[in-house]
Amino acid sequence: MTGTVRLTVAQALVRFLTVQHTERDGQRHRLIGATWGVFGHGNVAGIGQALLEHGGAMPFHQGRNEQAMVHAAVGYARQSGRLSTHAVTTSIGPGATNLVTGAALATVNHLPVLLLPGDTFATRPADPVLQQLEVPWAGDVSVNDCLRPVSRYFDRITRPEALVPAALQAVRVLVDPAATGAVTLALPQDVQAEAYDWPVEFFRERVWTVRRPEPDPVELAAAVAAVRAARRPLVIAGGGVRHSAAQDALRAFAEATGAPVAATQAGKGALDGDHPADVGGIGHTGTATADALARTADLVIGVGTRWTDFTTASGTLFPPGVRFLNLNITPYDGHKMAGLPLVADARAGLTALTRALGEHGGPAPDPAYAAEYASAKARWEARVDSAYAAPDPEARPTQTQVLGVLDALVTGEDVLVNAAGSLPGDLHKLWRTRSRDQYHLEYGYSCMGYEIPAAIGVCLAAPGRPVWALVGDGTYLMMPTEIVTAVQEGVPLKLVILQNHGYASIGGLSEAVGGEGFGTAYRQRAADGSLTGDPLPVDLAANAASLGMRVLRARTVGELREALATARASDVPTCVYTETRTPDTVSGAPPAQAWWDVPVAATATRASAVRARAEYERSVAARHRPL
Repeated sequence: MTGTVRLTVAQALVRFLTVQHTERDGQRHRLIGATWGVFGHGNVAGIGQALLEHGGAMPFHQGRNEQAMVHAAVGYARQSGRLSTHAVTTSIGPGATNLVTGAALATVNHLPVLLLPGDTFATRPADPVLQQLEVPWAGDVSVNDCLRPVSRYFDRITRPEALVPAALQAVRVLVDPAATGAVTLALPQDVQAEAYDWPVEFFRERVWTVRRPEPDPVELAAAVAAVRAARRPLVIAGGGVRHSAAQDALRAFAEATGAPVAATQAGKGALDGDHPADVGGIGHTGTATADALARTADLVIGVGTRWTDFTTASGTLFPPGVRFLNLNITPYDGHKMAGLPLVADARAGLTALTRALGEHGGPAPDPAYAAEYASAKARWEARVDSAYAAPDPEARPTQTQVLGVLDALVTGEDVLVNAAGSLPGDLHKLWRTRSRDQYHLEYGYSCMGYEIPAAIGVCLAAPGRPVWALVGDGTYLMMPTEIVTAVQEGVPLKLVILQNHGYASIGGLSEAVGGEGFGTAYRQRAADGSLTGDPLPVDLAANAASLGMRVLRARTVGELREALATARASDVPTCVYTETRTPDTVSGAPPAQAWWDVPVAATATRASAVRARAEYERSVAARHRPL
């Protein structure tokens, strides 16, 4: 393939992206499935014209908010197993800086997304230009540099010929299972429109292999010895199980060893909820079953987990002297918790470990241990049933009863999307997963506003499947803009708004740490400036309807059942709106089964903070670092 073709930089980039593919396990996928965009003067004549020039070769989605576009791309990438993602183009200035939160979310969660922000003129014909940040001590800095710390790769294309190596490096990072995250190519607006004679070879179809690295033999032997010596092993499945499609390998390992499997938020669904080895969520928002097993484990096997504070209960969950075995594709995570590293792809590592254990004769599953956690799981399931029960169809539902009604309706094809508020804790404790990709919780960055745009991305990646975005009123107010996108694109998103008239999650935390709920209530103010008990006269259902959604109001449990069933069958974007009531001790979610470290004021005059500090010091005394 020889010769050249004359194109602008933007046209060349779009053409290059249309012919990039990934391949894993013999399955090929287009790497960049579509491009999202909000246009301004920094990209409309460059990337915008290029997308128009290439017509149907690069599908386009019109977003309303730049951060939301990244969330949609991330939702698509996660649902696609990180084998396909979307690109996002913005103008310069505020359009570019709006990408930062979404980029951080993608990078924290190891999910690929390609960001193409416009940038100020490389040739500086007039300085400053509209929306340019001037930095007196550095002429080569623009607001796009704030994307550097939240990107796994960053480059600024100041010359046409620089695009070739930069584009190849960008794709290298996007497809690397150990290094992937947000990738940023900043595109000065004048360079986007500049013509260049490109080698035709640049536009040849490329297939990038997504690697499955095998474990090192020495590390594998150490792992085998650790598992054989364990009497109370516990597996903690993280997001790496899902990214690697290692669910079958995990099930085989659990059945061969008899080890129970707990899950982080990202790992929930690694085993179906009805599998005997599945003991539910782990850590601060985990089940009593999983947390009790963690407190008595002698070997904790982390598979694809980053060991966040929610998982470890801020270092208080696991007993002193416990050993850790970390199967992870990155050495950085593999060496955490002072554990034995087994650096490998999750599926390849689990398969090798199970095979090696079989060759060495053990360990055989312990019937007494299995009976212990089976009994504990049954007791927890009874608590879930109590939280879900809604015997009075005329009553206003609690939040957990909403989940119970939804639980009775969905099948394994449904996908639930959530990220922030009190819902992640309730879902982690209570939800019974029916399929490996049903539970879509973004809890690495726990970003309010993720749910609606991410659910659109999931819908695009899995057309025909019912996709539910579950939000509280606080999260809804953060980013409802992409409802308009769902309406324009005809995406049959199912949105559930749980209205409790305030930041209930952070409000509860504020009360627990001596903050007395300060600044967390949605209440009207009296003439003297004090807050009254009356909620603000806002109508989120009317707001969703004004953005084009079909809205179903559900005042009672019975109406909620009908509304959710109607929404599930709908082929247009549909919202179910319900006002929830405060639960009693029976109908609410079980309390946290493990601690979470939120530092409390060391000195204060208010009694609530003094009491909270005393409780904090009792809890923090249980922390210890693995050595």
